[in-house]
Amino acid sequence: MRFSILLPTRNRLDLLKLAVQSVLDQDFDDWEIVISDNASDDDVSGFVGECGDSRIRYVRSEVLIPVTDNWNLALENSDGEYVIMLGDDDCLMRGCLSTAHELLSDHSDPDLLYTEAVQYAYPGVIPGEDEAFVQFGYCEFMRDQEEAFWLSPAEAARMVRKSMGFEYAFGYNMQHSIVSREFVERLSERGPFFQSPYPDYYATNALFLTAESILVCPWPLVAIGISPKSFGFFYINQREDEGVDFLQNVAEERLVDRAKEVVLPGPNMNTSWLLSMEALEMNFGKEYPIRVVEWKYRYMQFRILFWDVRPLDRFLKMVRELGTPGEVFFWYSFRLLVAACRLLGRRAQHYITVHALNAIHVSHPLFDLRKRTVPYASILELARAEDPHSMLREMGRDTNRSEG
Repeated sequence: MRFSILLPTRNRLDLLKLAVQSVLDQDFDDWEIVISDNASDDDVSGFVGECGDSRIRYVRSEVLIPVTDNWNLALENSDGEYVIMLGDDDCLMRGCLSTAHELLSDHSDPDLLYTEAVQYAYPGVIPGEDEAFVQFGYCEFMRDQEEAFWLSPAEAARMVRKSMGFEYAFGYNMQHSIVSREFVERLSERGPFFQSPYPDYYATNALFLTAESILVCPWPLVAIGISPKSFGFFYINQREDEGVDFLQNVAEERLVDRAKEVVLPGPNMNTSWLLSMEALEMNFGKEYPIRVVEWKYRYMQFRILFWDVRPLDRFLKMVRELGTPGEVFFWYSFRLLVAACRLLGRRAQHYITVHALNAIHVSHPLFDLRKRTVPYASILELARAEDPHSMLREMGRDTNRSEG
């Protein structure tokens, strides 16, 4: 069997049906779907039975388990030569599997095919956005690329080092990666393929770090959904705790112990990123020259607290209680800069403050999302209507304008 499409799911049957249909729509038939049901209240089993297709397999956890465990459950029950992770609110684009098969065959079946993915936001999911829209994410090595190309091991390693330093240089979502079974098995000596609270952050960087061959497809083979039930929705709408509860982003005890002296209050997203990179260093740090740049994580957390915790004296009290001597010195010194800038007016003070903070570290570059509104009521409509090559031409390639 050529492809295993992994479909972990929990209480999103309406969206799951669209994801499954996007596979059924493909013009390439050598595939299986493994639906891994994480204790859903929905009748997912009944839906699978109604499909009447032996290629669609169903496994279920009767109790709610962490998202990472559910992803591994899907992987363990799959058999294909190549593995594709598809979220239950995502879809394969038209011609995805036939294109992937052709690219893989023409390039001697590399370890990894890394593909562009278009993001589809449902109407009204993003505050102030009443219409559905599509956008591309940020990827340094895809700039100005229109044909498939090889990513060198040196460039792949550079991407991982940026990840370890909390600099987002390419997409970590597993939907970008079509991974060979042999490669997955080679990594099994390091433990489960998916690890940490953010299994995609860990696995994608592990793949880039260790792959012998990475082929890149710069047009989107997959559509990633931003739906009313996605983690992206919860995060964008400042409801991160609900998203964590929904996905059960639970950290392993060994990672919690490893990072307990580093972790600070603040967004769970940054802390989960930290724990993912700690897992990567723990598993590969003796063999590869990678180290987690922990001070940058702490800087990101303190920076957010600087804006959120008022009055400023309360923030500085937190710095004294939680910070290292160097961090205490920096933030107290920074307070003097902020106070001095007050004489220039509020707008100038804010401008100088932001740019001073950016000069030290920025996790995500400011870039052109190539966003455009679309008339599609669902992600399946997008997948059926849009041609991936045309989307790349029409939306263009991203340009990194500045950091912010």
